[in-house]
Amino acid sequence: MTTTTSEFDADTEVEQLSEDHYRARLSERWCNPTGATNGGYLLGVCLRALQARLPFPDPLAVSAFYLRPGLPGSAELNTELVRAGRRMATGEVRLAQGGKEVIRVVSTFSELTERPDGKELGSMPQLPPPEECPAQPDAARAPETTMAGRIEYRYPSLPGWMSGNPSGRSTDAFWMRFADGRDADPLSLPSLVDSAAPVIFDLGMPGSSTVELTAHLRARPAPGWLACKVSTQHMTGGYHEEDFEIWDSTGVLVAQSRQLAIFLE
Repeated sequence: MTTTTSEFDADTEVEQLSEDHYRARLSERWCNPTGATNGGYLLGVCLRALQARLPFPDPLAVSAFYLRPGLPGSAELNTELVRAGRRMATGEVRLAQGGKEVIRVVSTFSELTERPDGKELGSMPQLPPPEECPAQPDAARAPETTMAGRIEYRYPSLPGWMSGNPSGRSTDAFWMRFADGRDADPLSLPSLVDSAAPVIFDLGMPGSSTVELTAHLRARPAPGWLACKVSTQHMTGGYHEEDFEIWDSTGVLVAQSRQLAIFLE
């Protein structure tokens, strides 16, 4: 089911002030445990402005650089059309608050299909049906993490960190969807790859902050739950990577990402 007034659509809305200049209000509904706005949500606001500026509807490749935390409140966005061709267009957007740049995004937009041609060598994670998987308990959510109410997660078995006993696993798989029933689309997928708790929680780490995130959008997702696979392999020099895949309800890979994050002290 798709709702017409979803929280994500309302909270990523931008107002166009001129051809390249937009304004937005960052919502307090998408905050992480530090009280800052979630990086995936910030990316969604930026891509909404680029979607309005570019002649194609769907992000294809996205690279976001996080320069400082975003906070609920007013934000200014400046966009630039770098190049437009017959099949794709590339643009840049810079989101700032209080005169300071928060996030800079470069993205190529195109028009995605539901089931792309070609050969798929990867595989969707094997998960029990969502209704057979337990939901994240309220006790595992920090009170400041308001975005926990925006996304619904279903794990085959709850990660150890949720009960205070990290399992030591560096990979996980689970179901995910918007809690208000909004179906995912290409514009929201870059936000969703950065909306789950990092797998490093199950390695006993307190958290991390994204430095850079790259997302590739592969197809327009079918309605329904999304099957997700996440992993971290390298935790060196104070940084770690996180790889993320999203598969739709029909078994099509619709998004993949890698981000570099710095450990929080």
